[in-house]
Amino acid sequence: MSLVVERPKGQALTASALLAPATIFIAIGLLAPLAFLLRYSLNEFEPTKKMMVEAVTAANYAKFFVDPYYSAILWTTVRIAVTVTVACLVIGFPLAYVVARTQSRFKHLLIIAIVLPLFVGNSVRAAGWMVVFGNKGFVNAGLMGLCLISTPIEIMFTEKAVVIGTIAVNLSFMVLSLQAVIEGIDRSVEEAAFSLGAPPATMFRRVLWPLALPGIIAGTILCFILAMNAYATPFLLGGPLFKMMSPLIYNEFTKKTNWPFGGAIAFILMSVTLGLTVAANLILSRRSAR
Repeated sequence: MSLVVERPKGQALTASALLAPATIFIAIGLLAPLAFLLRYSLNEFEPTKKMMVEAVTAANYAKFFVDPYYSAILWTTVRIAVTVTVACLVIGFPLAYVVARTQSRFKHLLIIAIVLPLFVGNSVRAAGWMVVFGNKGFVNAGLMGLCLISTPIEIMFTEKAVVIGTIAVNLSFMVLSLQAVIEGIDRSVEEAAFSLGAPPATMFRRVLWPLALPGIIAGTILCFILAMNAYATPFLLGGPLFKMMSPLIYNEFTKKTNWPFGGAIAFILMSVTLGLTVAANLILSRRSAR
């Protein structure tokens, strides 16, 4: 005999009423602008008059993929986003584990230290890195003071500076995502693995990694999306000659006033970001299920 429990109609109406404000807000604040942007991306652009001409064409999307200049920018953005995400995972996992397992009364200070950088804007942090990476900045001045180098190292306006600056921005999100999940893992599971003779590497691979996978997936998705859409850090640390997708979109909308092409680039960036995120999520989920 199967027992079917039906929810009272009042509860269903209450749940719908609670969901309605958020649904309406998302529809107005997110979906409506995206719909307008999609329509603009199908228009044509008149270069001589610098104006948008109403049409329905996929020429803007074709232009992006046909021109190797724009394809290279997309590849650079994906490469930097993957590098930043992997680096945040490698650096953030030990830190998150220490914070999650510590029993010290100063644990809240560690969490505050992780959260505190989020109170500073990306532009301010990028400006701080400019002071550190400049020809007369902290790094070059320190190395030259120690007589380790004779001429300043070119760090500013390079891909390395963009990667380091983006890691500094995204690391807190990775650590917080991992720390919350690791705290929920019973420590006795790890002790049981050690008592059965498993070395630390095996315990990590067979026990800790699978159990922490929800936090790993959440952290990597968040870091990857933020790195793919980063604007202030690539713009300030990369300089005018270093191109990524977000500064490119801003340039098309403001300097060139080419709204149709800018809209097309924005949708390509969104599609690639979502596609790679879903693919990585599926791969990690399948491996964890084995």
